[in-house]
Amino acid sequence: MRILFVCTGNTCRSPLAEAIARRMLSDAGRTDIEVASAGVQAWNGSPASDEALLIGLERNLDLSGHRSRQLTQDILAESDLVLTMSAAHLAHVRHMGPGANVHLVAGFANNTRARRDIQDPFGGDLADYRETADDLECELSGLPDKIAP
Repeated sequence: MRILFVCTGNTCRSPLAEAIARRMLSDAGRTDIEVASAGVQAWNGSPASDEALLIGLERNLDLSGHRSRQLTQDILAESDLVLTMSAAHLAHVRHMGPGANVHLVAGFANNTRARRDIQDPFGGDLADYRETADDLECELSGLPDKIAP
C-alpha cells in the first residue's frame, strides 16, 4: 500500500506527516506500507523548511533528504490512499483524480469526527511548527491499526 500526504508547498506539513507516519509504521512493524508526500503548489526539489528540519531533529525524524515535488496525476495514480492537510487540498486532489481514495488527515486515523484543517506553520516560529507536529502525531496515532494488512 502507498500513502501520499498532500499539502501546499511540500516543505512543512506533508514532509512532517510523512516522517511521522514512516516512524509509526516502522515501530508497528508495518513494512507493507510506503509513505510519500507532494504539494499542490510545490517547486520540485526544495528541501524541507529549516523549521521543519529542526522540529524533525527534536523528534528523531530525519527530513534532511526530503525534496519537494509538485503533485501530478502520475503521483496520484501511484497512491492507494491520499491524506490531505486541508479541505482545499482535498478538493484539489478530487478534481485531479475523481476516483482517488482521499481524506483529510484530521479525523482519518484516530477515528474522531474532527474533520478539519491542519494548521500551516509556514512563516511562523518554532512554536507553530511544534504545534503542527503535535497535531500530526495525534491525528496519525491510529494509522498503523487503521490500515488493514
